[in-house]
This record gives sequence, C-alpha cells and structure tokens, in this order.
Amino acid sequence: MKLEPGWCLILGASSGFGAATARALARAGLDVFGVHLDRKATLPLVEEVVRDVEALGRRAEFFNVNAADPEQRNLVIEKIRASTQGGPRVRVLLHSLAFGTLKPFVAPEEKNCVNARQMAMTLEVMATSLVDWTQALVHADLLDRDGRVFAMTSAGSSRAWPAYGPVSAAKAALESIIRQLALELAPRGATANAICAGVTDTPALRKIPGSDAMIDGAKSRNPFGRLTTPEDVSGAIVALSRPECHWITGNVIRVDGGEEIVA
Repeated sequence: MKLEPGWCLILGASSGFGAATARALARAGLDVFGVHLDRKATLPLVEEVVRDVEALGRRAEFFNVNAADPEQRNLVIEKIRASTQGGPRVRVLLHSLAFGTLKPFVAPEEKNCVNARQMAMTLEVMATSLVDWTQALVHADLLDRDGRVFAMTSAGSSRAWPAYGPVSAAKAALESIIRQLALELAPRGATANAICAGVTDTPALRKIPGSDAMIDGAKSRNPFGRLTTPEDVSGAIVALSRPECHWITGNVIRVDGGEEIVA
C-alpha cells in the first residue's frame, strides 16, 4: 500500500503508536521526521526506529527535543524546511505525545492532588501542542495540500479512571481540537482525525495506575480475544492516508477490534 512520495512528522516517535506508525509509513513510501524526548537509557529505542526506517530505503531525521517548547519547535521546523526545500512536503502529521500528570483532582492530602502547573503542562503537551505544530507547518508552507493530521486519543476522553483526570481532560480537548482543525484545514484539502485505539500494552499505558486491570478487562471484552497492538493502529493510519480517504475528516475513529461495542 504505497503512498505518494513525501514526509511524515511523528510527534512521540520513539515507542508505542509513534514508533509503529513511523515504520508503517516508511514501508508505505514516506520519509520520516521524528520528534521525541528521551534520556540515555531509552535512546536505543529511537536508534532502532531510525535503523528500521533507513533499512526500508527511506530517510529518517529525528530530533530529541521537548515538543511543547516553542523555541525547539521552531528549530525543528527550520530543519524540516531545509530538508524539504524543492521537494515533497509533510503529507502526514501524527500527534502521539504521551507525557502528562497522573494524579487525582481531589485527594485526602492537598500535596497529592494535581496542581495548576501540572494540569496546564498535561493539557499543553497532550492537546494544545497539536495546534502549535499544525500552525507551524501551515505558516511555513510545509503541510501538503492533501495532508493528513492524526491525533491519538483514548476511551479515557469520556470515561473516569483513578488518577487519570488530567490526561482525560487533555484527550477530550484533543478531540475538540481535531474537530476544529478539520473545519479550518478543509479549504487547503487537508484532513484531521482522532484515532481511538483499544487498550494497548505500551509504556504509556503501564504508567497508569490500575493498568493491569485495564488490560485484563480488555482481553476478556474484546471480540477478538486480544489487546490492540501498535501495528493495528499504524496500519489504519496508513490506510487513512491514502488519497481515496480524503473525505474522512473531523472524526474519532476507533481502532479497537470492536472492544468498545461490548458491554
């Protein structure tokens, strides 16, 4: 399933959905810009993604920066501009940033509650940074006119789970942002959709208190009898990036094997 030549930009490219999508889009013919924030211990994960992309004959340019930092974002945009000058632009943008505070809104002791700074950080990284990156690509004329914008949401956008409140709020905001981007990008021919994966055993999931119970519940509930994988999601993103899918926009698309339809 080959795509027209161009680049993808993956925000959160070192593991989970971002890494799987980088590999899948490279197999589909896109070169890969990857943004990630990793320390020395997890850099081998990034290096493995880069090797896999290059082994497929595609270019890989990865940036170890804070995706929510305006100055660092501007530097990445300038490097993208230099790499794409005179050639294909960014055809796919995936927002898959999974860094936020997992604390309750209300706890017996005030010190254990999420505070305003943590709440704002979670919303910025996991939601409003998508606006910043989309604006930056558009204003630099780097987003292809038939471009695709995707953002990873979750069932937590409309459900309550212990200590998940800040991330839940960010996911709900992210879905709202996708709807607005779908409206505002349509005159350019670009689309925007949120991807809601089923429960997937990723490093981000393992950080959620009670994740083992979430995994067990999903396995017993899913009609296919297994968890969603990052590859299930990346395959859907590749399919939705094809020209034939240009009329699909503004949606929350479930990629979960029917997990959500089972009571």
